[in-house]
Amino acid sequence: MVSVIGYLAVMATGYVLGTKAGRQRYQQIVNTYRAIAENPATKSVIDAGRRKIAERVSPDPQMVELTEVEIDVQTTVIRPENPQSKRSD
Repeated sequence: MVSVIGYLAVMATGYVLGTKAGRQRYQQIVNTYRAIAENPATKSVIDAGRRKIAERVSPDPQMVELTEVEIDVQTTVIRPENPQSKRSD
């Protein structure tokens, strides 16, 4: 019975000390995150990344340039240009 009480006392002490260290570490991580997240350079990089992703997954159709193709003197047709051939990335 004595060993069970001693074991519980050690467990309780470890729990209390662990939660105090855990809270301090948690606060350290939160403060570091806030410092990084509020940095203007970080915000601009995140915004640029979001815009890049939004452009790639956008459900809106891309604007397509049209080109007139003359078949003969009396006939001209309009043909869309291939948007993938113009991509620079």
